[in-house]
Amino acid sequence: MSTSETSRYVRLRVDLVLEIDGPAEVTEAALGRIDADTSMPEEERTHARAAVAEDSAEALAYLVEPFDVVAGVPGVDLVQASWSTEEVDYDPDAEEWDLDDEDEGWEDDDEPARAGD
Repeated sequence: MSTSETSRYVRLRVDLVLEIDGPAEVTEAALGRIDADTSMPEEERTHARAAVAEDSAEALAYLVEPFDVVAGVPGVDLVQASWSTEEVDYDPDAEEWDLDDEDEGWEDDDEPARAGD
């Protein structure tokens, strides 16, 4: 397929599992980000502060910025982003956490390029 026939849009899927070993620090940093956001309406700020104080996964969502992932990539503009967090039971030895298995259901055309391929 020539360049003119291919889509200019690419969906990048990233699945991260993070261990929060300092929930107070994560919460404090998220509260700081919320307080510094001058564009956030006060009602939304009140709700955000309560959610962050209650749940460190929610606090993490306020600290992760998808734009930062691609900001330094030349020739790329972030068009749309969504992300969410949830607490999970993690067992690195369990089959469900083998990230290579997730690729098995993909069609060859959907398979992402990997470094070294």
